[in-house]
Amino acid sequence: MELICPAGTPAALRTAVDAGADAIYCGFADATNARNFPGLNFNRREMGEGIAYSHQRGAKVLVAINTFPTAGAQHVWHRAIDDAVTAGADALIVADVGLIDYAARSHPTQRLHLSVQAAASNPDAIGFYVRQFGVRRVVLPRVLSVPEIAAIIRAVDCETEVFIFGGLCVMAEGRCSLSSHVTGQSPNMNGVCSPASHVVYREENGALVSRLGDFTINRFAKGEPAAYPTLCKGRFKTSLGSGYLFEDPVSLDAAAILPALRAAGVTALKIEGRQRSRAYTESVVRAFREQLDALDAGEKPPADRLAALTEGQSSTLGAYRKTWR
Repeated sequence: MELICPAGTPAALRTAVDAGADAIYCGFADATNARNFPGLNFNRREMGEGIAYSHQRGAKVLVAINTFPTAGAQHVWHRAIDDAVTAGADALIVADVGLIDYAARSHPTQRLHLSVQAAASNPDAIGFYVRQFGVRRVVLPRVLSVPEIAAIIRAVDCETEVFIFGGLCVMAEGRCSLSSHVTGQSPNMNGVCSPASHVVYREENGALVSRLGDFTINRFAKGEPAAYPTLCKGRFKTSLGSGYLFEDPVSLDAAAILPALRAAGVTALKIEGRQRSRAYTESVVRAFREQLDALDAGEKPPADRLAALTEGQSSTLGAYRKTWR
């Protein structure tokens, strides 16, 4: 299975390649990718240099153009596709059906991957993109159990990629409106979920309070791990009580089920975290490289050492186990 690793900067790309990534995914420094944070991503020169660096060391580069175009500004997204192809991208990760159509018609030999933002989670949806546009790989949404993934793989004629580590969403990729409701900026349209410019922390009566825009997201007791304030991971008061109603602020860690994912036929394993530090990238990539190498060699994988890098120092298998059923 390929190890697909994040890079939010040219330095992070080099770090991930050197740590053992099979492929890097990254994006341009604009609204065409779903991690459009200040200080992140690549200009055109940096993208070309990053692709060259990766290819010299046997790694691939997948360019994420995975947001949905603003009406009347499609040329910005078309240019990103054209420039990524010119730079030598090994694949484009695209979500919008119009952009996939543009890429398939304008660059018929370019390899296309269907972004998780397209939320294609069944054989019919995936098969449509494969038949109509020649999509070679689908990044599956984080809503599927391992048996469900195996069933999809048996039914479709393309590769599959799944998330194995990092942040979780509310499992409605491509359809989230929570951030735009609070801040006016959407992860699906602007590439920004809970932008830092709208985040405020302050102390109140010995507690740390986090706010996003005009909304209080959470209150943390002294010494309690404080997660970044995204609306879906806040604590809510309802008639049922108080707590994390949408999603707990913890990280996905699927290291324990790597053998099951391989047995299911998964092609590639994806680490989330383009906005993370180089140190985070190196630690996570090296750890999973060792896990996969041990798995391939029939050896016992090294002991888990990533707990300190998880959100809230806690992790979950998420929908892979679907314990709520």
